[in-house]
Amino acid sequence: MSLQDRTAIITGASRGIGLAIAQRLVADGARVVITGRTQETLDQAVESLGGRAHAFAVAGKAADPEHRASVVAAAVATYGSVDLLVNNTGINPIYGKLLDVDPAVATKMVDTNVLATIAWVKACRDAWMRAHGGAVVNLSSVAGLAPSPGIGWYGATKAMLSRVTAELAVELAPEIRVNAVAPAVVKTKFAGALYEGREDKVASTYPLQRLGTPEDVASLVWFLLSDEASWITGQTITIDGGLTLNGGIVG
Repeated sequence: MSLQDRTAIITGASRGIGLAIAQRLVADGARVVITGRTQETLDQAVESLGGRAHAFAVAGKAADPEHRASVVAAAVATYGSVDLLVNNTGINPIYGKLLDVDPAVATKMVDTNVLATIAWVKACRDAWMRAHGGAVVNLSSVAGLAPSPGIGWYGATKAMLSRVTAELAVELAPEIRVNAVAPAVVKTKFAGALYEGREDKVASTYPLQRLGTPEDVASLVWFLLSDEASWITGQTITIDGGLTLNGGIVG
């Protein structure tokens, strides 16, 4: 088990993709510290992961410096290391044309989707990874690869995240690897507006004729965190059921 006894912090992991990643890592022997906004939901997630021996949770906002510091400190105090980091938290509270985006909302999205990601990497580097090494995976999106009507600003933040991933990979090598994954529509509550009530129609635009599942993404994230990917860094890997092969867009 390649992640045996390693510790991972996974943000936004009370459900959906984040929880699926936590489940995949725990199944491979890792211990996980998960974050999210609601303690009750997080506690349920921890129970599903097998309890304190395998996971614990800290509620808070990903963009809050005090929350980040407390999570990283708790991980080191409880499990003795912070070997892996998955930046899964992302927000998209708007739908509409780019020129109609409220600047205050746009700023909040950059803070959460990009700047907080950088801050989490820095916190883990300073606490453990600089001295001991580690691996990071950021959750980007195919919306960041091409125009995505209706979610254009979200896509812009994800494009920036992919660019930041490459920059961090150069700055932190060779001790720390940094990669990203860019899913198309995955069947989660977060993406519900993009497919609910018309899933068959949306799936028909994908060469593989189905939408993604959290488990699909979790398997790729596991690979990038593992030693099997020890010669991969700075990459944003698309996982989209073939959507972008035929010019498909998300939105």
